[in-house]
Amino acid sequence: MTRRKGFLVAGGILLACMALAVLLVQLRPEPEVRPLPDKTPVAITAPVVAGVGPIPVYGAGTVRPTAEIHVTAEVNGKVSWVDPVFQSGGRVEEGQVLFRIDDADYRNRVQQARANVAAQQVALLQAEEEALIARSEYAQFQRRETGAASSDASPLTLREPQLEAARAALVRDSTLLADAELALSRTEVLAPFNGIVRDESVDEGQFVAAGQGVGRLYASDAVEVVVPLSDADAALIPGLWNLRAGDGNRRVTARVIAEYGDRSYAWEGYVDRAESSLDEQTRTIDVIVRVPAPFAGGALAGDNSAPAGPGAPPLLVGKFVEVHIQGIVPDRYFIVRRSALRPGNEIWAVRGDTALTIVPVRVLQRSDDDVYVTGALEAGQAVATGGIQFATEGMAVRTTAVEAP
Repeated sequence: MTRRKGFLVAGGILLACMALAVLLVQLRPEPEVRPLPDKTPVAITAPVVAGVGPIPVYGAGTVRPTAEIHVTAEVNGKVSWVDPVFQSGGRVEEGQVLFRIDDADYRNRVQQARANVAAQQVALLQAEEEALIARSEYAQFQRRETGAASSDASPLTLREPQLEAARAALVRDSTLLADAELALSRTEVLAPFNGIVRDESVDEGQFVAAGQGVGRLYASDAVEVVVPLSDADAALIPGLWNLRAGDGNRRVTARVIAEYGDRSYAWEGYVDRAESSLDEQTRTIDVIVRVPAPFAGGALAGDNSAPAGPGAPPLLVGKFVEVHIQGIVPDRYFIVRRSALRPGNEIWAVRGDTALTIVPVRVLQRSDDDVYVTGALEAGQAVATGGIQFATEGMAVRTTAVEAP
């Protein structure tokens, strides 16, 4: 009886445990259903911008003068006066006297030469009169002897050599007078053009010799910038090889930008010509940009309407500057972010906001941030600039964080 009772108790406990287990199973919370993560790659995109106007050609170079000369004395002598402006940094005008050489000796030579010319003029008159008398006397002699004048007299009889000698002496002394006057005029050394004095080495009382250099002067009406360009960049300049140096043809405009302090200033210029050979060291084409009136002061870069203020700097010779040249105007081209250009000149364009299409393009120009291209693109179309490392035609993508153009 006791054993039977024990089995019953054990059975009851077992049934109770089973019932509790069933109850716990029925009362357990339902597991949370989580969707599978979307593994579609995310592409950072930027819109395609339709290009308008000329394609810029970017370059840089050093400013140099269009003309530079060594100022030299043309006659010997002691310097009697020097213009205070004739020193490094001074600005001179065409025809301005830079310095004078003592002209006392040269004035004396002019007076002597004039006296010689006057004496030779008198001698020529005498020779002409004597030749006339000799011809008349010879004619009279012939008429007495033969009854008729003869024309076979020797030149010496008619005093023709003496007349020619007098004429030659007058020409000689007239030439000496011209030389003396020229030497006198050269005692004043003049500026051949409007310019800036680069350096000078002459003082009052100093003796200078003919041909001695006493300074350097460069033109201030215009400067040049030598811009080395690759073949690809040079090909973007319209009519480059038809330009003629110095003809003033300004149809290819350029903008020169220089830093001064914490600001950038700009000067308007134009492409004057291109060198006729490649640079042997860099294998580039040197394009010459000319800037008129460089000392008038530049305008603040980025503000074309800003006039040159009183504190605007000049475009100094030797300054390293940036140059933006207005290039060709294609019928149709696009501007995209530089990060959108892939190896092999490909762009990954987004089609329908869900798939990529690989578009081959022709690169016309590169800037720091953008690329100018032609190809099967559309204005406003999204192109991948980041977020994905590879692409296949038709690959599904999601777009996000659109970059500003």
